[in-house]
Formats: sequence, C-alpha cells, structure tokens
Amino acid sequence: MSEKTENRLKDSTSPYLRSAAHQPIDWYEWGEEAFAKAQKEDKPMLLDIGAVWCHWCHVIDRESYENPVIAQIINEHFVPVKVDRDERPDVDSRYQAAISAISGQGGWPLTGFLMPDGKPFFGGTYFPPEDQFGRPGFRRVLLAVAESYKSKRTDLVRAAESLAEGVAQQEMFTGAHGKFDAEVVDSQVRSITQLFDIKNGGFGKAPKFPHCSAIDLVLERYQQTKERHLLAMAETTLEKMARGGVYDQLAGGFHRYSVDEKWLVPHFEKMSYDNSELLKNYLHAIGLARNENWEAPFTDTAQSIVLWVNEVLSDQENGGFYASQDADYSLDDDGDYFTWTLEEVRAVLTPEESRVIELYYDVEAHGEMHHNPAKNVLWIARGFNEIGETLRKAPDEIVTIKLRAESKMLKARLARPTPFVDKTMYVSWNAMFASAYLEAARVIWTGWIAQDCKSFAIKTLDRMLRETWTVEQGFAHRIGGPALRGSLDDQVFGMMALLDAYEATLDTKYFQAAQRTMDIAIEKYGDAEGGGFFDRASDAPAMGGLDVRRKPFQDSPTPGANSVAAMALTRMHAYTGEKKYYDWAKKALEAFAGIAPQFGMFAATYGLAATLFANHPIQVVITGAEGDDAAKKLEETANSVFRFGKAVLRIKPGMNAEHLPLALRETLPHLPADKANALVCFGNTCMPPTNDPDNLKALLLEQTGYSATST
Repeated sequence: MSEKTENRLKDSTSPYLRSAAHQPIDWYEWGEEAFAKAQKEDKPMLLDIGAVWCHWCHVIDRESYENPVIAQIINEHFVPVKVDRDERPDVDSRYQAAISAISGQGGWPLTGFLMPDGKPFFGGTYFPPEDQFGRPGFRRVLLAVAESYKSKRTDLVRAAESLAEGVAQQEMFTGAHGKFDAEVVDSQVRSITQLFDIKNGGFGKAPKFPHCSAIDLVLERYQQTKERHLLAMAETTLEKMARGGVYDQLAGGFHRYSVDEKWLVPHFEKMSYDNSELLKNYLHAIGLARNENWEAPFTDTAQSIVLWVNEVLSDQENGGFYASQDADYSLDDDGDYFTWTLEEVRAVLTPEESRVIELYYDVEAHGEMHHNPAKNVLWIARGFNEIGETLRKAPDEIVTIKLRAESKMLKARLARPTPFVDKTMYVSWNAMFASAYLEAARVIWTGWIAQDCKSFAIKTLDRMLRETWTVEQGFAHRIGGPALRGSLDDQVFGMMALLDAYEATLDTKYFQAAQRTMDIAIEKYGDAEGGGFFDRASDAPAMGGLDVRRKPFQDSPTPGANSVAAMALTRMHAYTGEKKYYDWAKKALEAFAGIAPQFGMFAATYGLAATLFANHPIQVVITGAEGDDAAKKLEETANSVFRFGKAVLRIKPGMNAEHLPLALRETLPHLPADKANALVCFGNTCMPPTNDPDNLKALLLEQTGYSATST
C-alpha cells in the first residue's frame, strides 16, 4: 500500500472518503468486499466513521491515518473501513449506540473495532497518536487490540455477541408502548423548563446545541396556555443565539453548536439541517409576535439565514441545498476564516468604523480563541445607544457606520481561503429546507423573500421528484451520484415537504406523490404489530455488520423520524379522511408513549406530533379571483397567525380542489369562487366563511387553545 499514491477511496462519491484517498491505508468503503476480506484473512475490522465537516476527523486523519508507521500496523493487522456518517446514517446510528455502550461517549470521529462479521467489541472516538490528553495512544490501542484478537478470541467473540444483543434490545424500546395521552407534552415541557439556562438562554450547560424542536414546542405551548415564562424561554434563547458567536454576524447562518454556555465560541461548521430548523424557529417566533400585535426582532435573522444559504449552500440554477460548510480551511486553523484579530479589523476599516466594530462586537487585542488568543469571535456586546453615548454620536449614525464597516469586513473575509462546502445533496435535508423556505414565503410575504423562497423550494422539490423518487421505492437518499437507497428520514421529511408544496400551489402532483410516499412508508418501513417505523425498508439490501432493526425516536441530530411520520400521517388523514392514516399515526404515538416523558427535551418532536394529533390540523381556504386585493389581505392575515400545523390554501376560479378535506369539498361549492372569502376548518368542522381580516384573525386565535384530553 505504501507504494501507491492513492487508495481505492479515490473514486468514492463522498468528499469525506475522497479526502482520505492519499492516505497510506488500504481503506475499504462499507460493503461486502470489506467483510469478505476480513473473513477470508481472519482479521478484525477497523471502522472509522466521520464527516467532511468534522474538525477532529481531520485531526485523526493527519495525526494517525497519514502516519506511515500507524498505517503499516493497520494494514498488517486489520481490514480498515471508512464511512461517511452523512452518506450512511444507518451504519452510523447503530455503531454510535454500540461504541457509546462501550466507552460511555459517542460522536465523531467514531473509532470501532469489529469482528470479521461486523459485530463491535471495542472502540471510542478520537485517539491521539501517542498517549496524551488522558487518552491512550492510537498506536498502543491498535497493537493491544491486534494482540487480543489473537490471544483472547473467545473473550472478544463473547463480548461482541453480548454487545450486539444489548444494542438490539435497546432498539426494541422495552416498555416504550403505552396508551396515547396528549398530557405527555406536559412532562416534556417540564423537562425543557428544568434544563433552561435563565441567564444565557438555551438548555443545559456547555457544550450548547440549539434543540430546535424544543424551542418550537415551547412556542406552541405558550400560545396554548399563555404562560409568560414559556415565551421568555423561547425569546431569550433565540435572542442570545442571534447575538452570539454561534451566529455568523457578517454573512448569516448558524454554526453547529457553542462550546461555551454563553453561545460565544462555536464549533464553526455550518450544517444544512441546523439552519433549516433554526429558520423555522425564527419564523415561528415572528408569527407568534404578530398574534399578539408586537414586532419580534427576528426578521433580520431569518432573512440572513436565507441570504447565506442562497449564496453559499444551494444550487440556485438547478435547485437543491448543499449539505454543509466546513469549520476550517486547513488542518492548522480552527475557525480562522470566521474570526478576527484587532489588527485585521483595523487593516480594512477607517479608525471611526473600527472603533464602532470594536465596541459592538467586543473586538480586543486578546480574543476568545484558545489556539490563537489574538483571534476574536464576533458577538454583539453592546447596543447602538450605548455606543452612541460613548462616541458622542446619534444611534442612527452608529447603525450606518456599522453596516458600512460590516460590508468591508465581509468583502475582506471572502478574499481569505474559504472552508470547503460539501455540495452533496441529501434528500431528507433538502426536504427540511424546502419546507423552511415555503414557510419563509408565507411568513415574510413582502419583498424578494416570498417569491424567491417559494420558487426555489418548488424547484428543489421538482428536482427531488425527477431525480430521486420512484413510485415503487419513494425517495432515494441522495440527489446525484450513484443510487443510494433511501431511509425513513428521506420518506417522512419528503412527505412533509410535498404536503407543504401542495398547500403552497394546490398542484395535485405534490399531493399524489406525498400520499404514495406515505403508503410506501407504511408498506416498507412500518411495524404493523408494534407500531412506529423502522429506519430501513423491509426489502432493503442487508446492511452487514450490526444489522439490527431500529426505530429512530430521539431528536439527534435531526427531528426524530417516527415523530415526523406521526405528523405526516396526521396531516394526510386531515386531507383524505382515510382511517388507516389516523390509525398509523396513533400507533406510532402509542409505540413511544411509555418512554417519551423520560426522553423529555430530546424527543420534543414527539410533543409536537402529539399536539398536532390531539388538536387536529387547521386548514384556511382563501377564495377570490387572481389579483383580488381583498383576497390578498385575507391570505396575509391567515399567514400572519402562528398556529403549528396550520395550512393556508389559496383557491382561485378554475383550480382543482379534489384533494381538500371532505368538509371543505362540501362547503366550497356554496361559495362564489371569484369572491374573497376565508373558510377556517379543522377536523370535520368548518366555521362560517368571513371576508373580514380582523374576524379571520380572531377565528384563528380562538383555535390555538390547547386541549389536553386523551385521544
């Protein structure tokens, strides 16, 4: 292997795997070839799971996998397999569970040692090349594992079998089943409240992740109960994040998480799935503020996410959202692209501009970055009034100077070496962002956002249907490249986005594709006996290795797929009235009712699904001719009221309304299609039509009350 310039990963579709093509290791991708070699040569397997955006994955690559001495040990004693966790979430989720059981921690890079059949017997995360940081050196670990495989085989086989059984047992969710009761949401909200950081916002201590579903659940519960502390929790969290270094103050968009409890210093990678769900959080906060006739200060944050995504994380010409932007541009930096020394700020700004930026973003000679103390993370330290008083200038003048300075700083930053953007497009993440963009078009309906977001979301979904969807299998996992079988995530997030597209356009092709995808999920992923859904289709090729059946429930790192499935089923039942969708939604909720309280905040999506199921989706139909100002005002009013699970359907004369709920189909013929009216329906009931925007808002606000009765 040492004589070769590239290994077999050079032809991989994954940029993470291709980045290891130069390493002197005989890497295999996950598959039968690797298992066959391990079994033929009777060698244990070394499993490395990581991602192109993962800083410590690159560190272990450089320190160990590019080290000729360590590479020789690996090639001699192991069959090495490298996996991209974004490309193979099914492999990652199972081995995360196993290695966490062994070492007490998970994450990336994940380093596992497997028997030739793929069952793990030992592992951890990052190992330094030699003993340091209180961790055993990788070289010593490799030699010890190789020796144990030779001399203690029976013990390792026993450990591997026991661990595989333990993971399978864990995935069965023993005791999870229970009678569905919407009051489970109470316990989840209590869990979120107990973890709330009243000083800094967010939940728990460092490191701090956004927990987007928890924020949405708090917002939803507030509008039902009007408990002010719930609103304060959500607002404080959203405000602190938007003011912190976890938010890219110059270009927009959010980094993955904060290493400190104050949201100041982030891990600098930017993920598609974080930004789509955070965009929804800020849009929901804007809608909730409008419910109560006050202006939430979050419109700029929401718009800036869209601006950054349009510029960096999307294929504007063809449709589609890219997977991620890396934290670093080389192995020798740690967020240097995003951070600033005092000298760097002063080099691109006038003294007046620099002074404003220094005060506003707390830029000093000694910054927040440990690897380079001169580097500053930009976070909002002071307001315009305070800076104006210090500099004896009007606040409006400070705003003008700040905006001018930021434009110069962003231009200077763009000239720096830029972190890699992974242009892989994963179906589930694209669906999540398509839904977020369609929501942005509804909530921020003025200016360029509405039209641009809607048209790009539709373009993306059209591409997904064209390139990844079949009537037999539903969605694949990836847009472009060799076919990669879809997962439950791809189906359920795809369904939700297709329903959103139908509601935005009333184009029946989106509804029909959503319904067929829903049926495929039931047929191929559903557990008819126990309820809920498995992450892999029943007819999917054998995964190999730790091939246990798994029902994804926890929100980690994206909303739990079973909870999303329950929401999609509830929405589909609202349109079709077909009992099977209601029954499958209820069974999915019952499958986890017994453990949802213990998961608390970490299954907040379950709380959202339970709320939607108990309260029923609301449909608001707006009639009226094209260009009718009264109809436009009614539509804006309907969109302005935040209510989780609300659909606004704009029906113009001659449009097909065959897929509307039965109550609407029966009522609409009695309304003149060319006259502006609003019809509010939920369940099997429609309220009397109205053409008064104020009356429409009152009707919608009446429907936000929470009913905790069991269903």
